[in-house]
Amino acid sequence: MAEARTYEGGCHCGKVRFKVTTDLGRVATCNCSRCHKIGAQFTFVEPAQFELLSGADALVDYQFNRKIIHHLFCSNCGVESFAGGNKPDGTEAVAVNVRCLDGVDTSALTLTPVDGRSY
Repeated sequence: MAEARTYEGGCHCGKVRFKVTTDLGRVATCNCSRCHKIGAQFTFVEPAQFELLSGADALVDYQFNRKIIHHLFCSNCGVESFAGGNKPDGTEAVAVNVRCLDGVDTSALTLTPVDGRSY
């Protein structure tokens, strides 16, 4: 398992910035219609491990299908840096788009497929 560390990241234009503490030992790649199209790779954390530093006023919420996940994206550049919702057991989680973390080589990560199309 990878060691947890704190990363900063954000959207393309820089309006949305955040800090997250996570390990990148399990990074999910989902095949649902949305994730597949945008190429997102997610690490999931508890809300206490995530801090929005700036850009709350720039975030727009998009929901689809069962409307249980809040896909938050920057209204200026359109990048989804993170999403929020509840896990199947009801606990709250933040899904951070690993592609939006500063200084992370995503080609070196081991990806775990998630069958989101079946949900």
